Amino acid sequence: MIRKILQYIFLGLAVYASVVFLVINYYKDDPQAMIWQDREAFNNRFISSLSLKDKVELSVVLDTLGSPDLTYVKKYGDNISQIVFYRTQLVKPDGITTEDECTGLLFENGILVLWGPGARVAFDKVNS
Repeated sequence: MIRKILQYIFLGLAVYASVVFLVINYYKDDPQAMIWQDREAFNNRFISSLSLKDKVELSVVLDTLGSPDLTYVKKYGDNISQIVFYRTQLVKPDGITTEDECTGLLFENGILVLWGPGARVAFDKVNS
């Protein structure tokens, strides 16, 4: 009888471990469904992992982080400069997301070229 109980406990633990493994490895986070604190942390984690040598495309950022909180686009000649802002730190709990609560990611023709405080400055200088 005890052996049968132990088998059921072991089977239950094995099923539980399998489900946890599958969720951790195959469940994609959805930033749109997160509460704001989790989304800020998720955005920070992703942005801090970026590297210019990886030639990150805008589509990859949009697929991972979802829709940006703010975005601006400039076209000059055949080039397109776009800056997207994702919320990464709360400044004032008023329900309105402003640029000072976000980290900007600057893309030139769909490729990441700069992020952080200098991104907005560089974007403003484009074709000024």
